[in-house]
Amino acid sequence: MKVGFYANGTKPSARAAKRNLAALASDLGLAVVPPSRAEVVTVLGGDGTMLRAVHEFPGRPLLGLNLGGLGYLASVGGGSFAKALGALAKGRWSVSERTLVEVRKPSHGPSFPALNEIAVRAGVSGHAAVLDVESDGNAVTRFLADGLVIATPTGSTAYSLSAGGPVLVPEVPALVLTPLNPHALGSRPIVVPDSVRFAVTSRSRGAGARESVAVYADGEHVFDLAANETAEIFKGDRTAKLVELAGYDPYKVMSRKLGWKGSSVK
Repeated sequence: MKVGFYANGTKPSARAAKRNLAALASDLGLAVVPPSRAEVVTVLGGDGTMLRAVHEFPGRPLLGLNLGGLGYLASVGGGSFAKALGALAKGRWSVSERTLVEVRKPSHGPSFPALNEIAVRAGVSGHAAVLDVESDGNAVTRFLADGLVIATPTGSTAYSLSAGGPVLVPEVPALVLTPLNPHALGSRPIVVPDSVRFAVTSRSRGAGARESVAVYADGEHVFDLAANETAEIFKGDRTAKLVELAGYDPYKVMSRKLGWKGSSVK
């Protein structure tokens, strides 16, 4: 099988690990090729490196070897790198198809995909945004907030979770809309079917107001919204492909990465 290695070039440890693991992969009978030609791309870094790989190698299965901190997407820890390559060599792995969400301006250029989330945020720190939200053409509400996050199940453990959103397992066919610091106690995250198409429209706060609203896909700024401009957000046609090794347990990963300790009551 052809395996490529993609590393976070800013980390000396990633470059060294890439050399060592490429040699080990060859010893295991794997063919080491450039990532663009690989059947599986092995990603060395943290979750940020995994997100970059999703966008750089669309449609290719990605195996994340964690050299970062939290490492939810890059779930294989440093002590298990050799074991992970051995599982690849023996064919003891499968592919998990992960939902991508996309954002675009109606009739304005391309759409931008994201594995974790689309974020719509006030462009000026300390200034709330006024955002009208529609779901399949039906008015949801008007948010006065720092912004909104529309997250996939994969992204439910990222930005959305830090803003108080729920955790979804990857197989759930849903999206999560989570307000960021809303100016209303009744504003809460909403879980909807992933067939829903959201329209988020920026509104002016009043005469002379010039607050801008910025739109991000997986943390990358993609465009701004002026007053009365709309962003459409919807499930993409493509998926991201993440490698799961034999014995992978998503609940163990969540427990370890999110610090779930359980009750101390005996």
